[in-house]
Amino acid sequence: GDSVITVQLTEEDKVEDDVVFYLVFTGSTVQHCTSTRKINPGSLETISPGHDCCETVKVALCASREGHPVLVVAEETFQFVQDEAYDAAQFLATCAGNQQALNFTRFLDRSRPPAADVDFLDEKVALAFRHLKLPAEWNVLGADQSLSENIPRETLMHFAVRLGLLRLTWFLLQQPGGRGALSIHNNEGATPVSLALERGYQKLHQLLTEEGAREPDSWSTLSHTVHSGDYSVKHHRGLDVYLLTAEA
Repeated sequence: GDSVITVQLTEEDKVEDDVVFYLVFTGSTVQHCTSTRKINPGSLETISPGHDCCETVKVALCASREGHPVLVVAEETFQFVQDEAYDAAQFLATCAGNQQALNFTRFLDRSRPPAADVDFLDEKVALAFRHLKLPAEWNVLGADQSLSENIPRETLMHFAVRLGLLRLTWFLLQQPGGRGALSIHNNEGATPVSLALERGYQKLHQLLTEEGAREPDSWSTLSHTVHSGDYSVKHHRGLDVYLLTAEA
């Protein structure tokens, strides 16, 4: 999800300015409808929706004009694939609280990937996390909430901070257990806050300690989502397009 989609119209589809085009994505359990913006008479632009599973969906390009029925202009298939970022997010979400798995992720730290790779990883994994269907009882600290904060252990927050993943850290802060993880020491006696300070991650340290800290720049800051029951509406301010998602 959240990639830019360009639609090229054929000559016969290039019509008057009062015609509005939509893309309708129909999956097995969820349907999305996106508005589009016209780049020029022959091209439209919109944002791909974040889907609930990896599958091939039907996409219909629909044209709407006041006082006229909605027309299906063209139909195509669109594939939502499971990539490395999705796998990583799913692995991390499943391993929240699993000490063996969280200690295993620390080998990534030894390779110290370049800043550009870290930024790419941060954006993709945080986006994948947003599109995961996390269980209602999911917690950053794992399933065992009986553990005392005084027991040293590795947390997902330690992982995100150690690699300098700003957007993933922000996402985890908004989840149950996110704030509580900030005061937990690992086996070396480090909290996520002290790790950020030790590594010189100034922006990350501000994010963890300042009350009014804002979300790091990413696609999500360019959009606003409102949920209502089985429906959600997202407005992408960047392209000024809207996305309606409904559970079938």
